[in-house]
Formats: sequence, structure tokens, C-alpha cells
Amino acid sequence: MSSRILSAPIASIGIPKEIKADEQRVALTPDAVRELVTQGLEVKVQSHAGAGAGISDDAFANAGAKIVSQQEAWEAHLIVKVKEPQAEEFSLLRKDMVLFTYLHLAAYPKVGEALIESGTTAIGYETVQMSNGSLPLLAPMSEIAGRLATQVGAYLLEKPHGGSGVLIGGCTGVKPARVLVLGAGTVGWNAARLAAAMDAEVILLDRSPNRLRSLEANRQGRLTSIVSSRGLLERLIPTADLLIGAVLNPGGLAPTLVDEQMVIQMKKKSVIVDVAIDQGGCVATSRETTHTNPTIEIHGVQHYAVGNMPGAVPFTSTEALVSVTLPYIIGIAGRGLEEAVTELPELLSGLNTMNGYVCHPRVAKALGMPPRHPLACLR
Repeated sequence: MSSRILSAPIASIGIPKEIKADEQRVALTPDAVRELVTQGLEVKVQSHAGAGAGISDDAFANAGAKIVSQQEAWEAHLIVKVKEPQAEEFSLLRKDMVLFTYLHLAAYPKVGEALIESGTTAIGYETVQMSNGSLPLLAPMSEIAGRLATQVGAYLLEKPHGGSGVLIGGCTGVKPARVLVLGAGTVGWNAARLAAAMDAEVILLDRSPNRLRSLEANRQGRLTSIVSSRGLLERLIPTADLLIGAVLNPGGLAPTLVDEQMVIQMKKKSVIVDVAIDQGGCVATSRETTHTNPTIEIHGVQHYAVGNMPGAVPFTSTEALVSVTLPYIIGIAGRGLEEAVTELPELLSGLNTMNGYVCHPRVAKALGMPPRHPLACLR
């Protein structure tokens, strides 16, 4: 890779328009553009990139961005996106660029192959990890996805939308829906908390007693937390009206916790929302869907497995995403990658590919490639 990209500031930042199905988010806001331009950086925003999030070209231009074509946006040396490159964009990948976006390469191996073949340096938001294990660039989207999971599940339980006709919170004299949430991370906790606030009967499962204990002080409503096991899942899943899959294996494939036989045992017209689909899914019968065609019915159970759930609320999602990515964009562009990873060491765990190597062990395992230590990738 060009040493200039590694050790020197990256003068130009490109913001392409997202082309993934139904993706309306954009990687920067006008306020973020203003911040970058003030620091002497050039920002190129593809025309209409912000339209889905309610941001006009004029708003970006007034903040100091240059409004350009797709080709010109991709010619920048730091490309900042929301979602992984699509097949139509593979030819735009280059060795002398840094790509900063959500990648989820375990679920999208063809994207990984394209990044390796092009030699692109790719940093995945979802694998940037602090020393305490937290995922600062994934957290806001996980929070939104968790809340959406319950909101969507409640909607799909309604009879006109293919559900069993159960009101998630029930009513006086009538029991509420039973909501089973697998995983007590950011997604699961937000899903469970909202479901409880809607008066559902909520069971939150996780393998970590310590994690469940840490959430106990904030428990509310009809919410029960239980340490998960295979036998417990086999007993509880057939009783659920809404099952939310919220497990995470950073950089790797999500474990399959719900096999096909468990789905067969579920109530007819019940609902599965598999938020883990962007890491392969934690339900064996899940298949990635889109906002336009969000559900498929398998064994009489509605499956919702949209790979970019926060894209349904692009205004909120864009603001939340940029609030956490901007310091890293400034670090990479303003200092060069080598200095940025020294000052922001969590970026090392975000490094997924570089110079044809895979630099994250879980990503490498998922892609069937030998891993290379990120520091070795940088040399």
C-alpha cells in the first residue's frame, strides 16, 4: 500500500451514495462536513447521497462539500460509507484507498474476496473494539435495531400483516404476547426493554450470568432474565409469539441457536425477527430480506431478516452513526492510518483487509483465509 496513505494525512474524503437495496442512510451530515472542511480536508459527496435521510445537495455544499459524480466520489483516498460495497462497486475498489464502513464480511464473503483481490485497506465499523470489549461504532445501530425489532414484531403479529392477531401488550383480562429475546447485548436489551414497556411478557436469554445481573437494576414490567441453555430454548421457543434473535460474534458468523426443528414447533403465524442476519443469522431458517420485501413465511412462521434494519429510519440512524464515526474519520484523514491507530488503538481491531491480507482473526476464519496480525499488515 502507498506509504502516503499510511503515514501522511489523507487530503480527500469521498462519500458515495449508498446503493444497497432500500438503504437510505448517508455516511456524513452537513455538520460533520463542516468539521472536516474546517480542518483543511476536502470532502466529496456524491450527488443525492443524502436524499434518503432528508439531506439535500445544497445542505452539503453550504457546509463546504464538493458535490460530485459517483466516479469522482470513489476517487478519494478515504471512502466513508454506511454499508459494504455492492457487486456493482467492486470495480471501484483500489489498493491506494482506505474504506471505512460496515463490512460484515462473514455474512458477505464475496465482498471479502473483492477487497482481498483489490488490495483495499478496509476498516469495519462493527469490529472496532475497545479494550473493555465494547463496540463503539456498532452500538448506536444496535440500539436502533433492537428497538426496531420489537416495533416490527408487534406490527407483524397483527392479522392484516400476516400474524396471529395477538396484541403485543394484551389488554385488561387478556394475556399479552410472549416475546423471547436471544442475547442480552445492546440489541437484545433494547428489544427486551421496549417490549416490556409495551406490556408484553418478555423472557431475555443470555449465556452470561454476569451480563444478566448487570441489567437487573434496570429491569421493568413483565421482564424475566434467564441464563440460556439448549434445553431451555427447546421448551420456550414453542411458547413464543415473537422471537427476536440478537446474538453477536464480532467479526465472525453468528451461532445458530434455533434449528429448523425448533421453528417447526413454533406457533403458526408467530414471528421471528433475526437481527443477527448481517452476521449470517442465528435462526437456521432465516434468509436475508429487504425493506421492500421484508418477510418470508417458512413452516407457518413469519421471518423478518432485513440486513440493514436501521436503514428504515435513515434520519435517526445517520445522525447516530456520524456522532460516533466522526472522531475516527478525523483521525484517519487528518493523521494518516499509521498515526491514527497509535492514538486510537481500537482501530487495529477494525482493520479487516489490507494489501490482500485478512487482518482480523474471526473474519479470516469465516472467510477460510489465514489471518495476518493487523500490525504486520501495516508494515
